[in-house]
Amino acid sequence: MSTISVPLSPRLEEQLNDLVKSGYGSNKADVVRRALTRVSEDQAVEDVLRASKEITLGLGLSGNLRELAKKFK
Repeated sequence: MSTISVPLSPRLEEQLNDLVKSGYGSNKADVVRRALTRVSEDQAVEDVLRASKEITLGLGLSGNLRELAKKFK
């Protein structure tokens, strides 16, 4: 596991401390890890929703994946 140092504005540091106090995480590092995980999960959901919208708009690929792959070689 690596350690990083991130400068925070006083406002962000206060928010971080408040999240620890409220029990969102057991300490500052735990809050940051949980926040990063949440961002990654949110991004994955956005990607799925975007792909779903593209399919609805007819912009998705369909057919045999092997045949489609040959077209991109």
